[in-house]
Amino acid sequence: MAAAALTREGGEDAFRRLFRFYRQRDASDLRGVVDFSAPGGQVFRSQLSISSVSDQDAYRAGLQPVSQWKAYGLSGYPGFIFIPNPFLPGCQRHWVKQCLKLYPEKPNVCNLDLHMAPEKTTDLWGQSKEQLRRKGASKWEPRSLLEKLRWVTLGYHYNWDTKKYSANHHTPFPSDLAFLSEQVAAACGFRGFQAQAGILNYYHFDSSLGIHVDESELDHSRPLLSFSFGQSSIFLLGGLKREEAPTAMFMHSGDIMVMSGFSRLLYHAVPRVLPNPEGTALPSCLNQTLSSDLPVGSVIEHSSDEDWQVCAKYLQSSRINMTIRQVLAEGQKFPEESGTNGKSQAPSEDSYHENSKAKRHKPNRV
Repeated sequence: MAAAALTREGGEDAFRRLFRFYRQRDASDLRGVVDFSAPGGQVFRSQLSISSVSDQDAYRAGLQPVSQWKAYGLSGYPGFIFIPNPFLPGCQRHWVKQCLKLYPEKPNVCNLDLHMAPEKTTDLWGQSKEQLRRKGASKWEPRSLLEKLRWVTLGYHYNWDTKKYSANHHTPFPSDLAFLSEQVAAACGFRGFQAQAGILNYYHFDSSLGIHVDESELDHSRPLLSFSFGQSSIFLLGGLKREEAPTAMFMHSGDIMVMSGFSRLLYHAVPRVLPNPEGTALPSCLNQTLSSDLPVGSVIEHSSDEDWQVCAKYLQSSRINMTIRQVLAEGQKFPEESGTNGKSQAPSEDSYHENSKAKRHKPNRV
């Protein structure tokens, strides 16, 4: 059945039906998927707060001046903003390298911590780079530790059992990612946004993200920011109930989504990761090199050719997504908790993901 017919059906868990439709490997009918590179229909231009971010601060974050960004909204989804790749040439590489080399390091937390001794997860990059660099096309080769990475948490670490954050499970939030997030939030009208928690998701072509709502943050007046790098995906944005059929849209490397206001607490999911539409191993935006003349105070760092070769090999079959949240309002504190140290993590490494092997065992949902 075509996606359009499933969308019209509505009824009990319409979201699940569309999720299953796009999850199919042979789902070739993608005509109903919104493509923001060719906007039309329910897509409209959205206004940004250009004066809230100086060109210098945008450059320091690796972004084009806000006046050059394109931003779009979707009819029926107030508070949803889609910004197609606003990054300067070569700057996406910095964030990819951080997500693979720096952010998985301790004291940050990742899914591998659930079943590996601490000393085994202290240097995922060092243990994986040679294996990744040598990796051929065969999918039967053993996976490196980086390829087994499914999620990393930053700042206030999300407790996958209780679905809560807590004051006593917190590590310093990366300053470069905080700066990037603050500029994007300000450009979307949210000056004073504080990046307090991050969940990084690592996808492969057999991965998906289950249907969920991000409601664990105590302050829902602040937006949820989403950054994507690598291969493309289909993103489903639904309603306040699972009975409402979602809208499907493409997300490509460098794209940013902002969910705020009404759209902040809507059901959403990623049913499928797709090869980038250009038909090349990597999107062309990732083949661009960084300018040698970085502005003073830039948070962007040059990646060595050696490091980028490892990242590029990884991204040939993978996608990385960073979601950044403000957990607490200004002056707000966590409620007192009893009988927990807040450090319990996910009951399984795929709590946030579904994969092709999950047909035998469905993981818990977020």
